[in-house]
Parts: sequence; structure tokens; C-alpha cells
Amino acid sequence: MDPDRSIAVTPTLGPVVSVLFAFGAAFANALNVVTQHVASIAAPAREKGWRLAIYLVRNPLWLLGVGAMVAGFAFQAVALYDGQLSVVQTILVTELVFLVMAEPKGGHDSATAGAWLPALLTFGGLAAACAVLGGTGSPVRRAALYATASGIVWATLATLLKSASDIVATNGALALFEHGAVYGVVVTGIIGTVLTQAALHVGPLSVSQSLMVIVDPFVSIILGVWLFGEHFTGTPLHVALGAVGFAVMVVGVVFLVRTAPSFEGAATPAPSPA
Repeated sequence: MDPDRSIAVTPTLGPVVSVLFAFGAAFANALNVVTQHVASIAAPAREKGWRLAIYLVRNPLWLLGVGAMVAGFAFQAVALYDGQLSVVQTILVTELVFLVMAEPKGGHDSATAGAWLPALLTFGGLAAACAVLGGTGSPVRRAALYATASGIVWATLATLLKSASDIVATNGALALFEHGAVYGVVVTGIIGTVLTQAALHVGPLSVSQSLMVIVDPFVSIILGVWLFGEHFTGTPLHVALGAVGFAVMVVGVVFLVRTAPSFEGAATPAPSPA
């Protein structure tokens, strides 16, 4: 072979494998949410703040949720390695109707450098505002605000994770530490975990899970367009039908969560010692 005609090709996993790992991440995330919610609401009423954190890290059910979260994170990273952000994050909550009708296409591997700062400031500010407002109010209000902030942060983490995986694929693992994406993944991972635990602890799962499931892919789609140039093909009718499908999915998620078996009675908080 003529060396001048040789082309270095980076191996890819293929869209099918990306979709399969996205489904695996969705299952692991669901297991994480359920187990950690049950463990959190079973905590004694006196366990608050750092005492609640200590109680949870000693709870086997909560630790099972941590294991599921780690597995979901790994599956998500593999899915994002060769998948589009809009597709992978949408599959994580099985919004398949929106995908089929709107057909997200195109985009580029590396995020637009000039768009990173305004995107992070915009969604970081929204998440921070929701977190601050979630400090007071009724359990439903607090769970809703913490869950919204959590969804925004996890969508941001997915964006940073995709950027980090592209850096590894292009320049190798050592180059990862020379870019800010990997540090952003760590920071957003910690913040997202704290916000998720707050949402699961302060209010009903029917509120927190519904909003986390809806906000995450919605923000991910916006970030995919904003940072990676992803776009939706088809006629305006197709895009409109995709939007209708998204709205139906939202209603379906709320209905499923509200009619699912409740864990509240099965996880009665342990009585505080006299």
C-alpha cells in the first residue's frame, strides 16, 4: 500500500452498540433512583445534613444504588463515545417517538470552543437558582426544584463526558488531564449526586423522578444543538410530530410514575431513640 494514500481511521463502536449501551444505562439509572429513594426516605427523622450522609453511606440498599449509578455512568460513557448527545440522552428516558419523527443528525465531535462558556453559565445559573429556591417551601415544591436542578446538571455532565470521550479517542487517555472536560465531569458528578439525593429525600418520587426524566433529555437536546451542531432533519410536519411525541412522553412519564407502586409505606422512617 502506498504510504501517501494510507489514512488513519479511528475505530468506532457503531450506532447499534451505542443504543444498546444507552438502554443499559437507562436500566442502571432506574435501579439507582429507586434504591436510593427507598433508603433515603427510610432514614430516621433526626438524620439531617452530614448525619444523613453518614447514615446513607452505611445503608446497603443505598450502596446498591451507588453501584448501579457507577454502572450507568460507565454504560453512558461508552454510548456517548460513538453516539450523538441528543440520541443517547433521549434513549435514557426512552423518548423513542421523538427520535423517530425528528431524526437528530449531523454535528461534530468537538464542541464549539466559543460556545462552552455561555452554555455553562446559562445552565449553571439555572441549576443554581433552582437549588437555592429549593431550600424552602413544601415538600413537593422542594422536590420539584431540586429535581429540575439535578436534571440540568446531569445533562451538563453528559455533555462534558462526550467531550472527554472524544479527547481520549483522538489524543489518548493522558491528554484527558490537559483539558477541562474531565474536571468538569468530576465537579458536575458531585453536584448532580447531591442534588439528586436532596430531591429523593425531601419529596415524593412521583415529583422528583418525573422532572429528572424530563429535564435531562430536554436540556441535552439544547446543548447538543448549541455545542455540537446537531440538528433535526425532515419537514416542519415531522418536527412538529416529534414535538407532539415529546409532549405525550411527558404525560406518560408523569402517569407512570404516579400510578406505579409506592415505596413510601414500605420504607417507614426508623423511630428516633428516646
